[in-house]
Amino acid sequence: MTQEMDFIKPHPTAAEKPLIIIAGPTAVGKTAVSVAVARAMHGECISADSVQIYQGLDIGSAKVTREEMQGVPHHLIDVIPPTVNYDAAMFQRMAGAAIKDVYERKHIPILVGGTGFYIQGLLYGIDFTEEPSEEQLALRRKLEEQAALPGGPEKLYAELMRVDPASTVKIHAHNVRRVIRALEFYHLHGTPISRHNAEERKKSPVYDSMFFVLTDDREALYQRINNRVDLMMQQGLLNEVQRLRDMGLDRSLTSMQGIGYKELLEYLDGNISLEDAVELIKKHSRNYAKRQLTWFRRERDVIWVNIKDFDYKKDSIAKWIIEKCMNQWG
Repeated sequence: MTQEMDFIKPHPTAAEKPLIIIAGPTAVGKTAVSVAVARAMHGECISADSVQIYQGLDIGSAKVTREEMQGVPHHLIDVIPPTVNYDAAMFQRMAGAAIKDVYERKHIPILVGGTGFYIQGLLYGIDFTEEPSEEQLALRRKLEEQAALPGGPEKLYAELMRVDPASTVKIHAHNVRRVIRALEFYHLHGTPISRHNAEERKKSPVYDSMFFVLTDDREALYQRINNRVDLMMQQGLLNEVQRLRDMGLDRSLTSMQGIGYKELLEYLDGNISLEDAVELIKKHSRNYAKRQLTWFRRERDVIWVNIKDFDYKKDSIAKWIIEKCMNQWG
């Protein structure tokens, strides 16, 4: 697909803020489709991925390469050190600034990724900037101390399951930081954070968005995931994790809680075999894909794109997405 199109004019009520979102589960092919769309529409890609932002976490995050970019500008890729705890507030601030820059160049921003919480926060302008009170900080310290005890993370997750089971659909037991934040919110406000987030989703979008979610038949998607993990190992994922470990990085960091990194750290620490670590990476990746799809099913105004219907051809998928955008904004 080489023909370029004029800058798409947004709907008059959108305050000149068109935004294409290409989301979906891990390994579904978001990168290739987004690049094809961007090349045809004077677009620039902005990553909504919680791991590709980190410098040095390349293979395990399936970070887009220079060759894969095909000359399309990409933002929020490989820009912060792995010692920084990247979160939704940082993403919202950085992505918002990137989108503003893209508009100034008269290009169209294309948000690409699978971190639904980040996408939701940006799209609906959720406020993450409130400064924590002393009470909140004290509660956070208490929960962090509990998490540091033997069996602590499991007990905290069991408590979250009791007070806010809806949140456990979206928050993995290993993501102790998010478990603590959810419990923190419940104890401070007396209401589940899942209910609060549901109310936030009722807000009007900040952007005039076209929200596409790529998907595939479950068995085909799971096979794609397994194959990609095998390819990552062939490409040197173990060496990448070893190098990061040698730099002093450990599982206490948000960056090293990413799938692929935490499992291989377990292997390098002598807790499991390499074979078991690889199988865990595949299992956790499949579980993550399932949670991603569950999240996107709850979003409003999503346009589902089953890649099988297009014979898995990225250019055909991109052409269909472009036609949908032209019909909306043209």
